[in-house]
Amino acid sequence: MSDTERAEIVIIGGGAVGCGVAYSLAEVGKTDVLLIEKEPTVAAVTTSQAAGLVGQVRNSVERTKLAMWSVRTFSQLQQDERANPGWRQVGSLRIALCDERVEEFKRMKMVADQAGLDVTFIDNQTAQDKWPAMNFDHVKAILWCASDGYLQPSDLTMAYVAHARRKGVRFQTNRTVHNVLVKEGRVVGVETDQGTIHCETVINAAGAHAFQIARNVGLELPIVPVRHEFFVTISAKGMQPKLPVIRIPDATLYLRAETNALLCGGWETTSLSSDPRDVPIDKDLPNIQNDWEVLGQFAEQLAPHMPQIPDLGIRSVFKGWPTFTPDGRFIIGESHRVRGFVMAGGCNAHGVSGSAGIGRHVVEAMLQSDPSPYVKSLSPNRFSETTWEWETAKKQARHCYETYYDLGH
Repeated sequence: MSDTERAEIVIIGGGAVGCGVAYSLAEVGKTDVLLIEKEPTVAAVTTSQAAGLVGQVRNSVERTKLAMWSVRTFSQLQQDERANPGWRQVGSLRIALCDERVEEFKRMKMVADQAGLDVTFIDNQTAQDKWPAMNFDHVKAILWCASDGYLQPSDLTMAYVAHARRKGVRFQTNRTVHNVLVKEGRVVGVETDQGTIHCETVINAAGAHAFQIARNVGLELPIVPVRHEFFVTISAKGMQPKLPVIRIPDATLYLRAETNALLCGGWETTSLSSDPRDVPIDKDLPNIQNDWEVLGQFAEQLAPHMPQIPDLGIRSVFKGWPTFTPDGRFIIGESHRVRGFVMAGGCNAHGVSGSAGIGRHVVEAMLQSDPSPYVKSLSPNRFSETTWEWETAKKQARHCYETYYDLGH
């Protein structure tokens, strides 16, 4: 590439978040944008290992509205026959097994009502009709959200690319970042293995490498990769794509149909993290081996609710390094310390499902003179301008993962 290659904005990272940001920028007329990805294709790393669940029921109005924005975007993209995300708006069942969880569901419904999200309680027989293979005998309450669903993460990412590309955004794969160039406290370019790109803004959407990209410009941000796994079974009786997504927080499980098979994952009570300080900017994170003990625990937790699970063989295992932050919130926006350096990371396992909402928040942080208090609260400055300690930050990030489905999380 020429030494004089230019773009107004360079996005580093071609996962769902980076491509979602590119799409969001294009939608508001920012099209002098170049996204670079070190892998041969977009959606090749963490995004490819995501389960694709899209849930809107949250414990805060802001997070609920962000998820609702993503769902609206997915529905719009789905209308394009040439490039759509495989969005299946099948609804979701959130299942309570104890009285405390029932009370939490009531609070979540109040939040949903405030946000304008249609959520209702349904009885066990209605749920049984929606998912005949499940046993609802011991269920105490079921929260139904008809507008939830799931999608294929790689299809979503390619849909973002197709729509952004039509508006002029450029995408380059097989291109590795060596250095973000900063002069007098401001981003001026990106040095890659194929030459330098001069630019005014860099958006760090590098996923599990977001820490390394930030450290490259002198920002120490606690972005911690934490292992996550799920499995897909062989063909199972009663499985078909129209089944709703199911979440069983008291068993730390989620499940959905994967064509005619079952996809099941969960949140480990004792998690495994990688220290990002040990991984160079141009190297991969450690390989993850299948943890059959953990996957077996997921199956055991599911067995009382789905009696056929012990008889189903596992066809494939997916695992990756989604990143978590100590406070469980995204890191979005420009750094006070390095002008033109914008974060879009620390997604806390919501990179795919929240990608459209994250893109919208990045646009708000970059282009609005007075972003909302919520978007301001996601700023990287909350870490770069305060004192914190790495071992504590890693412990807190793992805690966010381990308590993902805990009451009040």
